[in-house]
Amino acid sequence: MKRKLAAAITIAGMMVSVAACGGNSKDDSKDAGPSSWKGQTLTVWTMDGSAPPQWTKDVQAAFEKQTGAKVNFQIQKWDGIQQKITTALSENTPPDVLEVGNTQTPAYAATGGLADLADVKKEIGADWTPSVSQSSVYEGKQYAAPWYFANRVVIYNKAIWAKAGITTTPKTRDEFFKDLEAIGKKTDAEPLYLPGQNWYFLDGLIIGQGGELVTKQGGKYVSNLADPKVAAAMELYKKYASYSKAPKDKDEATPQQAQVFAKGKTGAFIGMGWEAATAIQANKAIEKDLGYFTIPGASADKPEGVFLGGSNLAVAQNSKHQSLAKEFLKVALSDQYEGELAKLSGIVPNKASLSSNVKGNPAAEAAAPAAAGGGTTPLIPEWAAVENTPNPIKSYMTSVLNGKDPAAAAKDVESEINKRLAQQN
Repeated sequence: MKRKLAAAITIAGMMVSVAACGGNSKDDSKDAGPSSWKGQTLTVWTMDGSAPPQWTKDVQAAFEKQTGAKVNFQIQKWDGIQQKITTALSENTPPDVLEVGNTQTPAYAATGGLADLADVKKEIGADWTPSVSQSSVYEGKQYAAPWYFANRVVIYNKAIWAKAGITTTPKTRDEFFKDLEAIGKKTDAEPLYLPGQNWYFLDGLIIGQGGELVTKQGGKYVSNLADPKVAAAMELYKKYASYSKAPKDKDEATPQQAQVFAKGKTGAFIGMGWEAATAIQANKAIEKDLGYFTIPGASADKPEGVFLGGSNLAVAQNSKHQSLAKEFLKVALSDQYEGELAKLSGIVPNKASLSSNVKGNPAAEAAAPAAAGGGTTPLIPEWAAVENTPNPIKSYMTSVLNGKDPAAAAKDVESEINKRLAQQN
């Protein structure tokens, strides 16, 4: 599965990878440490677009100065990465450190492909933001370290909002609805572009309601789509969609919602910060009217729940340089270099204390406040199959938007979800 990510218009499109096969135990010598690092070479895989050249240069210099070892960064292309990582983690000489998608980390950990990083967590991760760190944990063990994250924000057209007489951005959900209503009444613009199957926005609403998409019964995961909290989230989605003329049976990529917004006839849309760049590419004139704000929640002190996409850094279980690989993580994820990554790329960093590094990047500034209350899709290896096309949850969304009761719509697709959850990985 691939998923585009980023938190600002300056960050490149990024994707997340799937599944991996495990290996055996590490074969570092028991004496591995600073005295033996000099002259060694560490191989680090990062994905195309993830690590800015300046960050890579600075981390490389700091690591080599600190350890006396070399680091060989190898940039990986997204196409075909699933099989490449699967094969690499099953071999005796895998890359030592790998970037892995946050929602897919449990699948790699479940197969034994990743090393336990409890010692790294203890030394440098005490203040990692819990919502971004949770994807690094599988069955109670720390199998990766949180690296960078991104979530959806509201991207709006300032000129249309001004025409509707709106002078400030909303701080609560009800204020947002009132603003959308004003745009509909006082302008000829579509208040909000929200297609019926923007599934990751719904996932954020479910997180905000405290809902869970799966539950465990008899030792197996099954659908929890009929839960009242999920229904409440879907009803919120339905209210948002009432301000939109977008198709109820399409997602945000069909057509690309940023390109619809670029026409200048839409008040706002909910998307990733980088989508603003797509709008500007389609219509340069819209750049001057772009604005961003955090998706508001029920109260001003708590933003709406959001889906947190991003990447973790992991150490291969079969790495021959595990102690050195962990030392690399301590450098790369230090406040200095995690902060530098946030500043250069506009991503949400792994600690709330580092959020000041995104100051001056409006899309990232809008994304950062929601990170603490964000979450992901279910962090279980079985989940990946659920989102395969056709995604049954998207069918559920369209049914509800077309008037079906959420409980009945859930019943229609739960057997398919359960079937996918039961697939062997």
